[in-house]
Amino acid sequence: MAKHERGLRFQPTGGSRAPQIPVGKKQRLTIERLANDGRGIVFFEGRTWFVNGALAGEEVEARVLGAHGKVVEARTERVFKASELRRPAPCAHFGRCGGCSVQHLPHDEQLALKQRMLAEQFSRVAGVEPQEWAAPLSGPEFAYRRRARVAVRWDGKAKKLEVGFRAVASQDIVAIDDCPVLVQALQPIMQRLPNMLRRLSKPQALGHVELFSGSSIAVLLRHMAPLSEADLLVLKEFCAFHEAQLWLHGEGQPEPVEPDQALGYRLEQWGLELAYRPGDFVQVNAGVNEAMVAQAMQWLAPQPDERVLDLFCGLGNFALPLARQVREVVAVEGVQTMVDRAALNASSNNLHNVQFFQADLSQPLTDAQWAQQGFSAVLLDPPRDGALEVVRKLATLGAKRLVYVSCNPATLARDTVELVKQGYRLKRAGILDMFPQTAHVEAMALFEAG
Repeated sequence: MAKHERGLRFQPTGGSRAPQIPVGKKQRLTIERLANDGRGIVFFEGRTWFVNGALAGEEVEARVLGAHGKVVEARTERVFKASELRRPAPCAHFGRCGGCSVQHLPHDEQLALKQRMLAEQFSRVAGVEPQEWAAPLSGPEFAYRRRARVAVRWDGKAKKLEVGFRAVASQDIVAIDDCPVLVQALQPIMQRLPNMLRRLSKPQALGHVELFSGSSIAVLLRHMAPLSEADLLVLKEFCAFHEAQLWLHGEGQPEPVEPDQALGYRLEQWGLELAYRPGDFVQVNAGVNEAMVAQAMQWLAPQPDERVLDLFCGLGNFALPLARQVREVVAVEGVQTMVDRAALNASSNNLHNVQFFQADLSQPLTDAQWAQQGFSAVLLDPPRDGALEVVRKLATLGAKRLVYVSCNPATLARDTVELVKQGYRLKRAGILDMFPQTAHVEAMALFEAG
């Protein structure tokens, strides 16, 4: 290879590279439309700008948060011309905190945005539309979140412990002691948490804090060094005052300070109590979760003599209600500890017609012994990356009805392509408003064979 002459600069094909836009630069923009994540989009001077906190048609001043090639990420600093849809943000931390990014939209407009996002994915990726659109499944738009992770970091220069939530597009921490989306039971804890943590003797050793509200209230502290007896006493007194369990996460797994304590949540319609531990996946919105389970049961229409498959079963959120209604449930999960936890939940609820298995759900299921007898119906609730390998072979299980619960419309649409190839029709679909004030979309789809 010939060597370049020293000192010469070569331009890429297509001419000179445009200068990069510096972080912090302010730019006046007119927003053209909303992206699928709720940010405003504008095409300006050869770049695509994504602007947090802006609505279509608005004229705003945006501050650059970062720029990569021809994509610029920014946040709204001032609104010169507001959309008729804009409402005052209910939270004082809007625009700085990284959560609740669409709270300047009325709730009904948030639902409409999420509905459009789902419909666009079905149309663009799968080329289909459901035969019937279900009404959005939603609950209260505030005071719904029963679980939260609070960021904690020691600022060595300022000699200060920062406590709050992550900032927009940043690892910075926004100090927060009042969060409108937390359930009421967690609000007093959130308000007093920063002052309590600042009383501890080794703030440098503190990790995050998690708050839980279910059948019990709990506070979990992640710590990277042993706690002193004095610090442990501060934590115990704090939790006693708030009638909360104290869990600690040092080396190993999270453990309650009182060994006999347990966490759980109820599914009232089925008279079920599901135990969980910090680190287990649970839906953060209790009301919408129960409504989601009820809708899944209605759509799947399980019959008393049927054998039903529940994939990505977790703690048994769907499997246990299903077991109340059918002859047999086979529930499958990728993580063995969750399989064990779900089996204990079935046993503690006196359900003996459900079997739990561990399997790698990124691979086809055709060789699994428990799949040999086939199923009348299938329910699956995969993580964000979907269930592509699983759905490619679902028709071989013989199921005539399939309910797919998704936390990512893009992978739901991708997997729909495979289901249609196997002869399934998209019968019904709708959004689940699990996270009001955010652009996050959960969805449910019913497929029928033939």
